[in-house]
Amino acid sequence: MTVAAADVVRGEESLLTIAVRYGYGSAEAFGRAFRAAHGAGPGEVRRAGSPLRTQPQLRFRLTVEGNDRMDTRIADRPAFRIIGHATRVPLIHQGVNPHIQRHVTTLPQEEHARLRALGDTEPAGLLAVSDDLDPDRAEGSELTYVHGVAVREETPAPDGLDVIEVPAGRWAVFRAAGPHPRTLQSLWAATATEWFPSNPWRLRPGPEIVATLERAADFSTATCELWLPVEPA
Repeated sequence: MTVAAADVVRGEESLLTIAVRYGYGSAEAFGRAFRAAHGAGPGEVRRAGSPLRTQPQLRFRLTVEGNDRMDTRIADRPAFRIIGHATRVPLIHQGVNPHIQRHVTTLPQEEHARLRALGDTEPAGLLAVSDDLDPDRAEGSELTYVHGVAVREETPAPDGLDVIEVPAGRWAVFRAAGPHPRTLQSLWAATATEWFPSNPWRLRPGPEIVATLERAADFSTATCELWLPVEPA
């Protein structure tokens, strides 16, 4: 059902064709099995991009791993722009990145409010954007970090802000809630070790985006969405 979900989202074939491919005698039987696995029918997922549940591959060692489900959704987005304040920083896999922290905290409070007011499309809210990443994601490799917001392709960028043009494409959107940044960093790692090996998608070129939906006043906990650019594998 994980692989079938990708065919449903692509929307290139009828649901009956997909049902027959995966061994079901009718679209209704396929729909019942699909709903049991994902919590939504294939038609709902195709129309509205409902959240999908995926079961990672099982690995047999001394113990059985891969038992935890990761909930995600696949979003089709038109071209948009990231506008904000950019800097070059080293990649740090664990803990708070002090270079990013310094970059964000040196911005005046009124600038955060101004940026938030400029955003006019998804991903919503203030964004932490990583671009020009090393293909191997090596610790210490440099990347471009942008503290900013997403705006429509035609929205002009005010003077003094950096701009990243993001082409139209598909995104895998993951949600993380808990101690920050540990929960988010664990989710980021799990996409590489669990989700991508279990699903017919791969990363495509583009920025990787974290949207903060809710957070504690001291940022010790947060609810975030991780947006990764994907294409069929």
